[in-house]
Amino acid sequence: MLSYANFRNASLLPDTEQDKSSNQATLNAINQLGQLELPKPESNFHSLSIVGQIEGHIVLPPQNKTTKYEHIIPQLVAIEQNPNIEGLLVILNTVGGDVEAGLAIAEIIVSMSKPTVSLVLGGGHSIGVPIAVASDYSFIAETATMTIHPIRLTGLVIGVPQTYEYLDKMQDRVIRFVIEHSKIEESVFRDLMFSTGKLARDIGTVLVGSDAVDYGLIDEVGGVGHAVRKLQELIKQRAQNNI
Repeated sequence: MLSYANFRNASLLPDTEQDKSSNQATLNAINQLGQLELPKPESNFHSLSIVGQIEGHIVLPPQNKTTKYEHIIPQLVAIEQNPNIEGLLVILNTVGGDVEAGLAIAEIIVSMSKPTVSLVLGGGHSIGVPIAVASDYSFIAETATMTIHPIRLTGLVIGVPQTYEYLDKMQDRVIRFVIEHSKIEESVFRDLMFSTGKLARDIGTVLVGSDAVDYGLIDEVGGVGHAVRKLQELIKQRAQNNI
């Protein structure tokens, strides 16, 4: 790992106070990230990462990697309001999480007036599925996976008909959103959701890369280069339509 002495010997630290402050920030980045921070390029779109578990109304343990919906939603509103940002790229690698928080994020993305593209890397599981399909165009990496399964509750469940009705209505909200914003048929999506024998300790289905495209859930297999090019294409189309 680089040290302060290494920078001195390499004559990379000028003597001005401003440069000392800048290099201290560089050293902090090395200590925290293990690498130098790249300069921020000029860009007409914003990239938003949704990783780990989507945290909702209940605070998860500190060892969990989480994306807090109260952090994401203000960012999405700010992106919508900022005239310098012409598009949004959503990067997904999530195991799922809070259903209502995930749906809230998906509803904001789908209602944005600016072009949006999503990219599933690693995984876009559970409530990550509606977020992935909420964009104008969606990509999935060749080795990425998406798990489709029924809604589950953790904690105390009261065994009365109202509990089942609540779960059923919430599940219908998820299904309705997914089929409205993708090309998958409702009957097919339900079959995947309630399939047995495909998951070791649960019911549901895991789709890998091109499987998600074949079912009509995701638009195309691709990586970050494909996603950026598609977003720029959508931005250009929107600009031409507004002329």
